[in-house]
Amino acid sequence: MTVQRMDNVAIVVDDLDAAVAFFTELGLELEGRAQIEGLYADRTVGLDGVRSDIAMMRTPDGHSKLELTKYHTPAVSEAGPRNPPANTLGLHRVMFAVDDIDDIVARLRTHGAELLGGVAQYEDVFRLCYLRGPAGIIVALAEQTG
Repeated sequence: MTVQRMDNVAIVVDDLDAAVAFFTELGLELEGRAQIEGLYADRTVGLDGVRSDIAMMRTPDGHSKLELTKYHTPAVSEAGPRNPPANTLGLHRVMFAVDDIDDIVARLRTHGAELLGGVAQYEDVFRLCYLRGPAGIIVALAEQTG
């Protein structure tokens, strides 16, 4: 048996509405929202008394999904520094292919995004950048140029 597909990537956020607005501005579509609680949730994530709200976002092509999760109980815990550098062990970043990187960066800045460095050209193939997004995650953007 092999993996059928990667279903989604989940990100724990402290402000679900702001995270939904950020990723909507990026071009993802809100597929749905739900409240998650109960014994199945506790067993699945290995915590007691889970109560959370989730928002499922999907890319316009319908092939990728991002689950944004806001935990109400138990309280969230900080894994390390609030805004870890790009070379920190663990989940590194989420990358999206975009049509116009300058436009996207400008629009995401209105939602609090900050460039980690700048927009860089990789050979004659891509323009790339890393942004700090909701809950301190790193969102990478790639615009194909050649």
